[in-house]
Amino acid sequence: MKKGTRLEPPDGGWGILVCVGMAMPFVSGLAALPSFGLVFGDFLKSIGAETSAIAFITSAFFCAFSFAGLFSGSLFNRFGVRAIGLSGGILYFTGCLMQIFVRSTLDLLIAFSLIQGIGFGLIVPTSYTTFNNYFVKKRVMWMSFAQSLIGLGTMFYPVLMQKFLEWYGFRGCLAVLAAINFHAVLGMLLMQPVEWHMRRVPINEQEMFENTKPSQPVVTDNTQEDPNLLSPLTYSRKSSQKLSRENLRKLSSRSSSIASLGNWSGPVIVSDASPQMVNVLGSRRQSTAISNKSMPTSNNEERNDKQSVWQIIVDFLDLTLMKKPIYVNIVLGISFALYSDIAFFTLQPLYMFHLGYDKPDTASIIAIGAAADLGSRVFLAFLAMFIQMPSRYIYLAGAFFTVISRFVFLTVFDFKNMAIITAVMGFLRTWIHVPLPLVFAEYLPKDRFATGYGLFMFLQGNIMFIIGPAVGYLRDMTQDYVLTFHCLNFFMALCAIPWILEIIFVKFRRRTKIGATSESK
Repeated sequence: MKKGTRLEPPDGGWGILVCVGMAMPFVSGLAALPSFGLVFGDFLKSIGAETSAIAFITSAFFCAFSFAGLFSGSLFNRFGVRAIGLSGGILYFTGCLMQIFVRSTLDLLIAFSLIQGIGFGLIVPTSYTTFNNYFVKKRVMWMSFAQSLIGLGTMFYPVLMQKFLEWYGFRGCLAVLAAINFHAVLGMLLMQPVEWHMRRVPINEQEMFENTKPSQPVVTDNTQEDPNLLSPLTYSRKSSQKLSRENLRKLSSRSSSIASLGNWSGPVIVSDASPQMVNVLGSRRQSTAISNKSMPTSNNEERNDKQSVWQIIVDFLDLTLMKKPIYVNIVLGISFALYSDIAFFTLQPLYMFHLGYDKPDTASIIAIGAAADLGSRVFLAFLAMFIQMPSRYIYLAGAFFTVISRFVFLTVFDFKNMAIITAVMGFLRTWIHVPLPLVFAEYLPKDRFATGYGLFMFLQGNIMFIIGPAVGYLRDMTQDYVLTFHCLNFFMALCAIPWILEIIFVKFRRRTKIGATSESK
């Protein structure tokens, strides 16, 4: 009798290096925008394009970033995750090299906004997709570990840029920065396919008998895995269509916590995040590698001939996700929350100057908030070792309590209370940034994560591009920081309130269905 084995993601091992590889480009990428004025402020001032140029260049960066993310999922299916990540790392490094020789705003727009924006837009989904494949049981813990590395590097990034400007001058600083950003390429080299590091776990005869069902594929010792597939365990469309309603009910009853995802052995169906996912299994689009094996070539050719141009675009970008209300609610909520978070902490120093704080006190309070942010990342990593909670609930708690803390922020004016409330907001900020990719990982099946997250990047970038200037115009017209902060708090509430209403609606509908089923019996 052949010995049966089950393939499992390592949940560690090489995955730890994946976390380090993800942190390398993220440190420079996330710290580059806040430090952009610090590095290029004097240069732009010398060519007569200071404030307006910074706003336009950073907005164009987000635009290029979002478009690259939109096409990332389809590029993954065609060329592979690691190849696209390496391309993004090379583009990001190339943009840094080109900045050394900039002479005008147009040069900076091409080098920073276009090339670096596209490069970073390919790096982000590559990192999160690879991380999602390597970790199942300990996602929150290791994501918090990676985010702690990113937070630590982001804290020291502005200080290093200031020192490099003093030591080496403007272009010398850019040369050192390019050398640092070459780590983006090294980080993407660490994004090895999870199939190279899958663990073979022996199973007994009873498990082997259960796993012979279509919903639980088994890999025997004489089976070779296809290294081109993203999913740790492969299954065909034909086998997935044979799933009975009973099996679907069993799958849909799984909890969406990180611990329950450790039992993943096929399509992930998360009931807490989306009860609609029960019906997605038979209708969702499979990856190119799977569909090519499970469907005859002639049928594919006939279907492609009949497809309209719009249908090709819909399939290519996986736009059918926009038909799912819960996915749209997640995307809009996170997009509004991210914009509110970034804009709030950008305006906070200006508001404190308006209140009469000097630069040393303002810098100290901002540093306290950054330290609380870093401490919260470490705290969340340890908390995830003992308490398993859906990432979307963590994100919701962060958004809800952030709304409350901001109201308190507008009522304090002395240094001590300002430092305390800033530390609280910095602590809660982690709950908005760390669980972000995990929210999509829990909702989407693995083969749709890349396209789903890329579509989110596109929508989020354009939402920020639209509402950003509107809020800026409101601030310029009214000259009122308090009104602007209330407006930003409203956008944060657009994340918390619809999510709470969705949870209430889902729970009520589920109880109604259970009650109807029990009455029919």
